[in-house]
Amino acid sequence: MNIPAADGIPTAGTDTGETSPSAADTLRTASDVLGLDALLTAEERTLREQVRSFVDERIRPNIKDWYEDAVFPVEIVRELGSLGLLGMHLEGYGCPGRSAVEYGLAAMELEAGDSGLRTFVSVQGSLAMTAIHKFGSEEQKNRYLPGMAAGELIGCFGLTEPTAGSDPSSMATFAEHDGEGWVLSGAKRWIGLASIADLAVVWAQTADGIRGFLVPTDTPGFTAVPIEPKLSMRASIQCDVFLEDVRLPETAVLPGAKGLRGPFSCLNEARYGILWGAMGAARDSYEAALAYSLERLQFDKPLAAYQITQEKLVNMLLEIQKGVLLAIHTGRMKDAGTLEPVQISVGKLNNVREAITICRDARAILGGNGITLDYSPLRHANNLESVRTYEGTDEVHTLILGQHITGIGAFR
Repeated sequence: MNIPAADGIPTAGTDTGETSPSAADTLRTASDVLGLDALLTAEERTLREQVRSFVDERIRPNIKDWYEDAVFPVEIVRELGSLGLLGMHLEGYGCPGRSAVEYGLAAMELEAGDSGLRTFVSVQGSLAMTAIHKFGSEEQKNRYLPGMAAGELIGCFGLTEPTAGSDPSSMATFAEHDGEGWVLSGAKRWIGLASIADLAVVWAQTADGIRGFLVPTDTPGFTAVPIEPKLSMRASIQCDVFLEDVRLPETAVLPGAKGLRGPFSCLNEARYGILWGAMGAARDSYEAALAYSLERLQFDKPLAAYQITQEKLVNMLLEIQKGVLLAIHTGRMKDAGTLEPVQISVGKLNNVREAITICRDARAILGGNGITLDYSPLRHANNLESVRTYEGTDEVHTLILGQHITGIGAFR
């Protein structure tokens, strides 16, 4: 059934919340009221369409089952590598060397599919690969980065601990230098990909401050246990990691990282991708609600014909347009080398917070059908509860901004 909509905009072609390609494109064009596409280059739009096609072909048909069954699709890792999406912002060593804006556009399209898939790209590229690329030796870079960029090796990033989340300076994991190498002991929690990773970047206290270590996950004493059951990020993997007298050679140390500057610089890379990704989840939820509201009849007319529904849709659209504009501006600053960490906090805090609201309002338009996995908004909203927590909670980014505008640190 197709119900004519205002201004000749076609509606969804089925009752499942999916739109035909032509209808979806028309709805999306009408929703870009600020003409933000004109701010992108032809090359950037081409990259976006390539990632969008991958999501449409490989993610959307399967995400309902992956999410319900709590399965991360390991089989797509090499496909992501072939598309040039792993460490895509890094130069050399087999990395794609794409721009910050291109990376952001890819993150947005991936998270329109599911946060868990964007999270994989973030953990692999923005965290693990970035740590090696920024702080590793030439031998470490040449040994690991080409395989990680191709999706042949999977990495993870061990910073958060059971009692040290927002305050990583209080981490209890310790690496002791014994003359012939290092002995690493402690525990990490909420470590993405750890149970399927080949290599872990682990941050630990030492007598000389916090250092980063490259730990092959088959090293005796390294154990990763997936955290289950979860109500969020179900198509992703987060683990408890246990480090019991893990012996490492001198060459395991990242030579360029000392103190929290190392892990924080990696977190900023991940936070940057998140501010784009959240808008992907928001856009997908908005589009699902818009298509549904144009199809769903109540009291003999579509939901979209009611003023309250239109207000909800307009409010969603306004925040998506503002959030994408913020993301593009942030990306341009990053490409120009002028982006400051506090500006990343603006995007991460604002875009994730607004995206959750959008996803919840989209679910409300879907009514009871919105609590099923046939529709994406509640799945996105659940995922975003994790996204708003990792790489700096809402509260942490609020305090970062508060310190910036007042000059007063309020963390303790």
